[in-house]
This record gives sequence, structure tokens and C-alpha cells, in this order.
Amino acid sequence: MKCFKFIACWLLLHMATPTISQEIAILKYNGGGDWYSNPTALPNLIRFCNDNIGTKLSDKPGTVEVGAIDIFQYPFLHMTGHGNVVFSDEEAQNLRTYLMAGGFLHIDDNYGMEPYLRKELGKVFPNTELVELGADHPIFRQEYNFAQGLPKIHEHDGKRPQALGIFHQNRLVLLFTFEADLGDGWEDPMVHNDPVEVREKALKMGANIISYVFKN
Repeated sequence: MKCFKFIACWLLLHMATPTISQEIAILKYNGGGDWYSNPTALPNLIRFCNDNIGTKLSDKPGTVEVGAIDIFQYPFLHMTGHGNVVFSDEEAQNLRTYLMAGGFLHIDDNYGMEPYLRKELGKVFPNTELVELGADHPIFRQEYNFAQGLPKIHEHDGKRPQALGIFHQNRLVLLFTFEADLGDGWEDPMVHNDPVEVREKALKMGANIISYVFKN
């Protein structure tokens, strides 16, 4: 427990420092899900943000494991995949400490991870439910305006896209984008053959998420 308290203090001091570099990492998790899917997605989103909204994100995202102290080096974590997700108790505690101390996690369901994820998030924030963000939430009105809320990028089950969040002390610490599949829209054009306008919507929504975390 002393270790978690130390990490929390370190994170608060360093994340609050204006000179800290803007870093993003992919979250590697256990359970068999393909945490490594959409390999071109984050690099493309980073390039779009640096070119269009004035961020100075490192060109290459890092990779960190849920239970590693290294997650505290990254103000922004991104998680995706299609299948099973498992957090040990220690990993859940590490992630909870990270989020409560100032970190942010964006989880983009690449199709199929939602039921497993909900169960594991119960370990991270017991007795806390994911709540849907309304279309009036500031995350949809950052650099780009999404008056209807989260855009639909891939159909999957044909359900409406949802942006679900967990808040700590009135701060959005976790965003779960479901039935939207933003990451597929961030990938290289030839991967999914999405029309230009669909990729643009995905990248602009991704830029809004980045802006919300780094520029507010």
C-alpha cells in the first residue's frame, strides 16, 4: 500500500508539471484478447493531432502492462481488442491508483470485448457503473463539434454508438467507446477501405479525446 501511495504522489507531481512530454501508451492486458490489434491506429491519430490541433505527441506510442509502474509515465493510456480481458487484483489496484491520481484511460471496443471488460472494471472501481455521456458533454465539443455525440464508424451489431465513462471526483478518468470502433477508422486506409469521410470523422473524434485530456 505504501508503494501505491508513493506512486500516486509521484504522478500528481509529474502530471501536473506543464513541461511534461505528451505521451500515449497502448495498454497490454491478460486474458487472451488481442490488445495489439489496430497497429497503425494510434500512430495515425498522433500524426493527425500533431498536424491539426497543435499537440506535440511523441510519434511512437509506448506499450505498458496493466500492473507495471511504467503506466505512471503516461498521462494517456489506450486499450482495445476483440476478446477476453482479465485483470488480477494487483493490476486492478494499480490501474485504479493511476486513474485516481490523474491518469486517463480510453478503451475502444474493437468488437467483442464489452462483456469481459465490464466484469473487470468492477475490480478497478467496485460499486461504480459506467455512465453514458450525453451529446452535450465537452468531449464532443473540443476541436471538432459532434452535435449527435459519438460517431458510428463500423456497424458490427448495428447498435447505436455509446460513449460510456467513469468519473472520480467529477473528473472523467475512463472513456469506453462502444459500437463505434474509432480505432478501425484511425487505421491506414487500405486496412478497412473506409471512405475518406468516415476516417475523417474517426480521426476528429479521436482528436477531441486527445484534446480533452491534454489541453483542458
